[in-house]
Amino acid sequence: MRASFLFALFIGLAVLPAEAAGEKTNFAPELQAAIAQAEAYLNRITTIHARFVQIGPKGNLAEGDVYLARPGRMRIEYDPPVPLLLVAADDWLAYQDKELEEVTYLPLSSTPAAFLLQENIRLDGEIAVQAAEREPGAIRLWLIQRDDPEAGSLTLVFSEAPFVLRQWNVTDAQGLVTQVGLLNPEFGAPLDPKLFELRNPYKKRKPGPRRGR
Repeated sequence: MRASFLFALFIGLAVLPAEAAGEKTNFAPELQAAIAQAEAYLNRITTIHARFVQIGPKGNLAEGDVYLARPGRMRIEYDPPVPLLLVAADDWLAYQDKELEEVTYLPLSSTPAAFLLQENIRLDGEIAVQAAEREPGAIRLWLIQRDDPEAGSLTLVFSEAPFVLRQWNVTDAQGLVTQVGLLNPEFGAPLDPKLFELRNPYKKRKPGPRRGR
């Protein structure tokens, strides 16, 4: 259960066949324009604060708050009863399980979060658009890591009027989809740096001499 929440936001990307990563897709001009607009939009983002709703493959629901400060920092805090807190900063991702009182650290570069948090986002480099689709009022982009197809794919969903990131979807190796939707996102507002401190609240302090009064 806990792993599925972590995977949905950072790691749980679908495994794609190797040949898919090497393919170059030619898009219609209107989709090429939408991809360029998405790239420019993502690079203009400085901060985001939003509520999120996560719907798992079996319909299980979770909610919480997401904070993002580019480059390099993110915080995802789930509402109870989900006991998880994820903080990305200083090239690391800290995964805190409040129920087990454990913190696990992973290199940020090994997670899809690194894509959204990098200083210069490109959609034609290491991260590439495998497919794009326009539907009424929305644009969907399917992203892959070109040189690491086993890292999988991530779908970003943007509204068109205004052009705003509204959702991302993760599909696991079995084709099961987890959706993460952003509610009332606020862009560009100052965020408290303490939100992105990497701390282990369960680390025991070393015993030492007591100070006299």
